[in-house]
Amino acid sequence: MKKRATMPKGALNLTASLVSILAGLLVGFILLMIFNFDKALYGFGNIVLTGLRTPDRVAKVLYTAAPLLMTGLSVGFAFKTGLFNIGASGQYTVGAVLALVGAILWQLPWYACILLGMIGGAVWGAIPGICKALFNVNEVITSIMFNWIGLFSANLFLYNSPRMLANAWGAINKDRTAALDKANPSAILPKLGMDKAMGSNYMNISIFIAIIAAFVMWYVLQKTTFGYELKACGYNRNASRYAGINDKRNIVLSMVIAGALSGLGGALYYLSGTGQFTMGKQLLSMGFNGIPIALLAASHPLGTILSALFIGYIQVGGEALQPEFAKEIIDIIIAAIIYLSAFSLLMRELILRGRSRRRQAEEEKSRQAADTVEE
Repeated sequence: MKKRATMPKGALNLTASLVSILAGLLVGFILLMIFNFDKALYGFGNIVLTGLRTPDRVAKVLYTAAPLLMTGLSVGFAFKTGLFNIGASGQYTVGAVLALVGAILWQLPWYACILLGMIGGAVWGAIPGICKALFNVNEVITSIMFNWIGLFSANLFLYNSPRMLANAWGAINKDRTAALDKANPSAILPKLGMDKAMGSNYMNISIFIAIIAAFVMWYVLQKTTFGYELKACGYNRNASRYAGINDKRNIVLSMVIAGALSGLGGALYYLSGTGQFTMGKQLLSMGFNGIPIALLAASHPLGTILSALFIGYIQVGGEALQPEFAKEIIDIIIAAIIYLSAFSLLMRELILRGRSRRRQAEEEKSRQAADTVEE
């Protein structure tokens, strides 16, 4: 009997992710019906269609997706090397603040500020990596701790740096950093005329930088000896050490690269010129959103591009639900979609089991048919 071709791994991952997305959207629709049955279909249509209705909305989707893509890459890169970088939020925060320091205090151009953001994230990622490599301290514990250390260190620094705050540049707010259009216009990411073409101030080169970073990470992991060594350490650290690979160095470098990616995400978001860093007591959600993005993309760098665009699209669509639905309902719907998307690993397992059962049933029928013919 001819052996049936199995589903390629990439197609299997894509199928599982699509099933997760559809399940999340279904849960969102059910929630809309529970809260406002008459407007449920209208609200669901806004979620699904708003992101493509106007060029301004498309620009908002790309603007939202750029930092999501970077934090997703950060988490996914660490996953590929056997590490769980749950510290992306702290790395994102430190990278963002250091980029703003370069922009506001040091009056540097945008490309230098981006580099500072990457350095800040890399340093913040290196600390859990060093603890893991040298002292075998679980990176989840240290990275969670450094999320909070990064947040409150950033707040402490900003509160004690008057020139960083908006009120030093003529604004009233004392809890936000200065607007870059007043403090240093050269630090704002170039728009290359795309803002005028799309009629949106959100449009800039951040999404293109993020996509280039995704391709670079794919090339490093798939086409270089360094990437192979990183993945080998992730699969089996002891076997890699036996094969002559410096596992401690690779663990640290993996977290450094992951941190640099998160820091780049923070720099891209706050150097866009449309948002200001606000001091608060809650961790920035952008770093944590990178976890479901990486899971939805099966940690594949190129798949992360589509995953980040989807999450950004859903977020922009959710903003169009008001005033028919309260803002909290929008957050619940987005959280449900993201939460169920994180079950893509389970979906892949269910798909494999279903295919295996069908294959076994077909083989059993074939054997029965063969036995009947022989009789």
